[in-house]
Amino acid sequence: MSNTNLDKRTVHVVGGGLAGSECAWQLAEMGHNVVLIEMRGTATSPAHKTSHFAELVCSNSLGSQTDYSAPGQLKWEADKLNSLILRAARESNVPAGMALGVDRELFATAVTHAITTHPRIQVERRLITSIDEIPRPTVIATGPLTHESLAASIRDHLASPSDTSDFLYFFDAIAPVIDADTIDTSIAFKADRFDRGTKDYVNCPLSKEQYFALIEAIASARKVEPKEFEKTPYFEGCMPIEAMVDRGPLTPKFGPMSPNGIRHPETGKKPFAVVQLRQENREATAYNMVGFQTKMTYGEQQRVFRMIPGLENAEFLKLGSIHRNLYIHSPRKLTRVLSSPRDPWLYFAGQMTGVEGYFDSTCIGLLVARFLNDQLNGREISLPPRLSALGSLLNAITEAKDEFQPTNINFGLFPLIEGMNVRTQAEREKKRELQITRAKSALLTWLG
Repeated sequence: MSNTNLDKRTVHVVGGGLAGSECAWQLAEMGHNVVLIEMRGTATSPAHKTSHFAELVCSNSLGSQTDYSAPGQLKWEADKLNSLILRAARESNVPAGMALGVDRELFATAVTHAITTHPRIQVERRLITSIDEIPRPTVIATGPLTHESLAASIRDHLASPSDTSDFLYFFDAIAPVIDADTIDTSIAFKADRFDRGTKDYVNCPLSKEQYFALIEAIASARKVEPKEFEKTPYFEGCMPIEAMVDRGPLTPKFGPMSPNGIRHPETGKKPFAVVQLRQENREATAYNMVGFQTKMTYGEQQRVFRMIPGLENAEFLKLGSIHRNLYIHSPRKLTRVLSSPRDPWLYFAGQMTGVEGYFDSTCIGLLVARFLNDQLNGREISLPPRLSALGSLLNAITEAKDEFQPTNINFGLFPLIEGMNVRTQAEREKKRELQITRAKSALLTWLG
């Protein structure tokens, strides 16, 4: 990209998802003029249904918000950096236990309003088919469903003769959503794990016989899986229920169908397994099936899932589906600050950089905005401290040496605590407490 196409007065952000919306808003708040370009409104993607910014498609949960978890620490840090997405999520939250669940429509509406009313953000609805169409500085945040023409342009730009791993792929799946009025509450009951007092989830209890009958039906149901994608891996954090079953009939029981900490509020009995339903909207008129992302055909989904106690007469407002996601091999193809090695004014942000999860993607957009702001102001780019959750997440997607797969924030990404041996649950909790304390201190020092 020649310098004649460089205009530091305006930053172009391509993609109005979570990362793109956060990045554009942050840059505008820092005083930059931003053009946010979004194709939805003129073109569609395999998963999106609306033209709103920050539309959520796979789930309505942004993950744990507990102060003792890695996702919770990431939210604490994003809050210190004035995250738009976090603010909108809290304003549109719905009961979800320890997780930050949102009303999808209210959430997307809030983000869209913040973007479209910001005096320094101009919105353009058009399809970008080549990175050469866009003046620099540019942030590409088009996500894992990047239009094939733009994806080809990015691939050509990042290609090198010695390394063909420009893009990698994985499957993502969406769970069904059920009409709340069609859940049989004489069977299903509200309860939270280990009596934490929230009772935000609806639990459909299964006996041993009912569990194995359901597992057999899932295994034998007709599936939708295009042959060209057969070798594409699933992301571990969003695996279809039938892929879990393929690993062994008891795998779901130790995953999303675990009965641990669940007891019937009237009988006190622990079921053999449960299917949990999480509130989808603020009015509580819809619930989604937690952990039941699926590639079954629509007809089979209705037949099989109505075998679940309490869902015999369920009406499905939205059925599950599957789509292929794309991400860049960031450790090999991008710089430490997620810019192109060939073009220092071309950045990439969000899920396409190799993070997985709504809020993780958001935070990469937030970081890229800060990196670009430093560059525009002629300063050395300041990286988040390695001890922080933000620094650990960035390190995970830029420093991987061998295998590279999408990752969420987790304690395994944080630096080790030297000399600390962990053998018991108490020691594990102490270690995590120290990791969080270090992370908070490091971030505050960085910001200060």
